[in-house]
Amino acid sequence: MADTRKLFIKTYGCQMNVYDSERMAEALGASGYALTDRADDADMILLNTCHIREKAAEKVYSELGRLKPLKVANPDLKIGVAGCVAQAEGEEIMRRQPLVDLVVGPQTYHRLPAMEQAVRGGARAVDTDFPEEDKFEHLPKPPRAMRGPTAFLTVQEGCDKFCAFCVVPYTRGAEVSRPAARILSEARDLVDRGVREITLLGQNVNAYHGSGDGGSWTLARLIRELARMDGLERIRFTTSHPNDMDDDLIAAHGDEPKLMPYLHLPVQSGSDRILKAMNRKHTAESYLRLIERLRAARPDLLLSGDFIVGFPGETDHDFEDTMTLVRQVGYGQAYSFKYSARPGTPAAERPCIPDDVASERLQRLQALLTDQQRDAQSAMVGRDVNVLFEKQGRAPGQMTGKSDYLHAVHVTDPSVERGQIRRVRIIESNTNSLAGVLV
Repeated sequence: MADTRKLFIKTYGCQMNVYDSERMAEALGASGYALTDRADDADMILLNTCHIREKAAEKVYSELGRLKPLKVANPDLKIGVAGCVAQAEGEEIMRRQPLVDLVVGPQTYHRLPAMEQAVRGGARAVDTDFPEEDKFEHLPKPPRAMRGPTAFLTVQEGCDKFCAFCVVPYTRGAEVSRPAARILSEARDLVDRGVREITLLGQNVNAYHGSGDGGSWTLARLIRELARMDGLERIRFTTSHPNDMDDDLIAAHGDEPKLMPYLHLPVQSGSDRILKAMNRKHTAESYLRLIERLRAARPDLLLSGDFIVGFPGETDHDFEDTMTLVRQVGYGQAYSFKYSARPGTPAAERPCIPDDVASERLQRLQALLTDQQRDAQSAMVGRDVNVLFEKQGRAPGQMTGKSDYLHAVHVTDPSVERGQIRRVRIIESNTNSLAGVLV
């Protein structure tokens, strides 16, 4: 189409933002926009932001400053800020950066076409509501183009946990679960378009309680129903809360072969005193007992986690409790961060520990986690694993994909095609990937 406009989206943060960016592209696609990978070629630029990382808002303002020359060169260019920073900052974004034409929160991006029409007419648009309507029901149907072999699918949004360090309840709202029938329909559409692995997404995905046949469904029931879908070979989910890991979901890890043996289950700290200060509502002991039950159901389960060090009030003893828990669990992979205050959260009002102390603790924790990741990868050498190949690797003739355990695996073999699941023998462990040969 000659009048097709070009849309550039820059996505920050979590997998849910990746999913949201795809939905925003589809929403604006119905208004005549096609995606471009060049900001300087775009008629509209959207920054889909995340508020989890340190100084998230300031980084967005810096990015907007870098876009100013594009706006000067092309006054018709429209610039929007979406996502969690948009939700938190609202009209303040437009006050600080007049080049911004629209601000849209994560619960209202289904209204983007109307907002785009308004800004094309010269208005400036802000929508950071928490609407009652289901945004997914108001989005246009996606094009029937083929997809890659993996996809994200949001099943739950928002959070009711109110951890003292976290902005999610304020930027994403209360916990809301999508009806099971709509999720199954979207999953079937993805599979029909070439997807073989689906990752179910939610801020607290295992708190899922969507309406379905017979009443409210749990995440375990949803997974069991998805596992019956022909053509869908792999199921994953993220991110989980320890308090929402019920008996049926634990059992599903043992008796649903399509549910992959990889689980991201954040604990945040190994100190009960700090966990209470974080408002996490679980203890180190309850977390360890949960891990025992999960491994009893699926002995080869690879665990991932999140850790915050330097939380206000954390002592040397508290930190050593975290190190002890990490040694007891043995993580295959984990994310660790130095605490940084988020405006509006309870912890932001508390005095911080010295930065050099927090930094030293983070270095020690990351060294331990790196050792555990290296050990987990080294233990894969000599094993045969299933790999879903997703794309070409960097070397000629090389294909890369993910194992059941979410390890990146490289194979050089001309017979491997994108979307295939092949049996691979691991022959080498590298820093963040494995190398193998077809069995």
